[in-house]
Amino acid sequence: MKVEHFSMRPIGVIESCFGEKFATPRQSGLVPNAWGRIVFEDEVDSEACRGLEEFSHLWIVFVFDQVPEDEVRWLVRPPRLGGNEKKGVFATRSPFRPNRIGLSLVRIEKVTSDAVEISGLDLVEGTPVLDLKPYLPFVESVPEAVGGFAGEAPPSLAVDFPEELKSGLDKATRKFISEALALDPRPAYHRDSEREYGCLLAGFEVRWRANEETVTILSIYEKL
Repeated sequence: MKVEHFSMRPIGVIESCFGEKFATPRQSGLVPNAWGRIVFEDEVDSEACRGLEEFSHLWIVFVFDQVPEDEVRWLVRPPRLGGNEKKGVFATRSPFRPNRIGLSLVRIEKVTSDAVEISGLDLVEGTPVLDLKPYLPFVESVPEAVGGFAGEAPPSLAVDFPEELKSGLDKATRKFISEALALDPRPAYHRDSEREYGCLLAGFEVRWRANEETVTILSIYEKL
């Protein structure tokens, strides 16, 4: 049976507190204080979100735009398995898929005619959005579901956030940075406790070092 090809166009784009792919969580909800907005394209009707404010959460259908279209991997190495074991791509959330489509569940904070403010996101700045669908808890919450090799949330590290580095940061930003780094963004297959890492969080360049127990923040500079 031959399936015809079809095309899709973005309805909007993500404005995110995650300025780059590195340190963006691999699943939504892991960093509750992560914030962002879905900003709609001009051709999206202002009435398209009427009634969305009645819901607490929504699904975002998006594109992994930072992955090359031709880079399909039928077998991948999930970070949850330390990058040492292969699984079929359809048994994972890997972005290296036949079609670069992703799905993310986020909390709705505010709905306006041209944007939706969200939290708990796992999407990097500039991510193209294809569609939005309200989350329906009566059918989409399955307490008895089995999560396979990813049956539990990943462990969190302690975060050493020196007091002198907190100056000039509001409480929400400090909490967000701590939550993001507690997930240990280092590559699963190469975690160097001596190396200094850097990532862009909430408009700040954050430098840090980590071992198997603690992430130590070394410096924070506002990205100009």
